[in-house]
Amino acid sequence: MTLNKTLIALAMGLALTACANNAEQAQEAAVDAAAAAAEAQQAANASGDAATQAGADAAAAAADAAATQADAAVAAQAAGQDAAADNAADAAEQAADAAQQAQKSAEEAAADKK
Repeated sequence: MTLNKTLIALAMGLALTACANNAEQAQEAAVDAAAAAAEAQQAANASGDAATQAGADAAAAAADAAATQADAAVAAQAAGQDAAADNAADAAEQAADAAQQAQKSAEEAAADKK
């Protein structure tokens, strides 16, 4: 019986840890997205090309979306809404991926201009 209680407590602890990590993961995704947007803007500034600027603008928009979703994840977690926090964290990570893709696009456009 003691082993069962230990296993249950361990499982619950892992579940709580996973929930607590949602907001943290969302915030990390927002930071990554902001870094990608900044690098894309640097490429746009260096090239002066419209296509590069379009990529930088897309990266900035995705970074804004990631930040918004990170805020939503933190708020949902604080309210005890774990499913909503998980969904917001996933959306933040997807927005960060979009920002990184836009950064890559901007950098490729800048390289093509050279």
